[in-house]
Amino acid sequence: MSTIDDNLEQFRKGLDTVALAIESIANLPPQKPEILDRGLSGNKIHAGMITKFQSVGIEDLSSKKSLTVTDAGIKTPSIETNRLLSDVAVDGNLKVNGNITAEKLHVNEITADVRNERTSPLEFVSADNKVYGKGLHWKTQEGTKQLIYRANPDRLWTSESLDLSDGQSYKISNTDVLSLKTLGPSVRTSSLTKVGTLNELHTQGDLSIDGYIFYNSTSESLGLGTESPNGKFSVTTLDGEFIIDIDSEGTKIGNWTTDSLQFITDGTVRATIQPNGVVEFKNKVVVKDKLGVGVKNVDADISIATAGPVKFQDKKFEVGAMIPKNGTYKKGDVVWNENPQPTGYAGWICIQSGTPGEWRPFGQISK
Repeated sequence: MSTIDDNLEQFRKGLDTVALAIESIANLPPQKPEILDRGLSGNKIHAGMITKFQSVGIEDLSSKKSLTVTDAGIKTPSIETNRLLSDVAVDGNLKVNGNITAEKLHVNEITADVRNERTSPLEFVSADNKVYGKGLHWKTQEGTKQLIYRANPDRLWTSESLDLSDGQSYKISNTDVLSLKTLGPSVRTSSLTKVGTLNELHTQGDLSIDGYIFYNSTSESLGLGTESPNGKFSVTTLDGEFIIDIDSEGTKIGNWTTDSLQFITDGTVRATIQPNGVVEFKNKVVVKDKLGVGVKNVDADISIATAGPVKFQDKKFEVGAMIPKNGTYKKGDVVWNENPQPTGYAGWICIQSGTPGEWRPFGQISK
């Protein structure tokens, strides 16, 4: 064999050895590439997926896509965090299954069907310090029910009735002013126009009833139809005034005006006192004890005593020292001798009417 042939044989064997070596390398399992720390640039990653990614500030433990980042923002189905350090605006709905603890809560409207527990008062604050129109609103199909704060004057106002539990009352300065059955003892002034049956009514000061009955506490007088009675009690009409009064001279009863005073029974006038003082009696007049006319006292053994002449059955009887010198007399009138003497006469009798008429003595007294 020539030298050329030997060289070709050696070259062929060498190629076979290389081929076997390449095949052996090709059959080896692939080795993990070694990436040095901070040795992979962002240009080497594009449109691929990185699983179990972890850095100093990020750890990816998800088994499915949970976070999407776009130019509009971040989208994720849920967030778990302990604290948000900056202002947060929620443009959609916010549902909280747990508790909310806040220093201040500013809302335009609250719709709730839950129990509200507070450890501090409910405050309504306005930027201009005006809280008028603020309060509680209940919206129904019939309209809005309100409990709000109003001005002119400042007050709480409600569109509905206030209903207290039995046994409770309205108070002012911790003093009862109104309960179910009682007005408070501090209530002094009222403009009541209608009340029911009153029991044990006590009043103090002036009193007016229906513009007709007036009590004047200063004069301690009661007037019916007048605010200025002329007695302790007065009944006044357009035509007259009847009074009852008590003063240092005694008790007075009668008409203050120039009207006759009538006494009636059974709807019939029994006696009348005329304005000039004349007293007229109708029917019978019975005096069951003594009767005195123009005298201060009536002696015990006298039934009728008068201080002046007496007339009965149209005959006048009087007492005098002599036959009358003047005056008008009728036939049958008698003047009794006020100083009878023995052999004198008991009196004189008129035998002819006139002024003073014609008189004769009668009843000679024995010596």
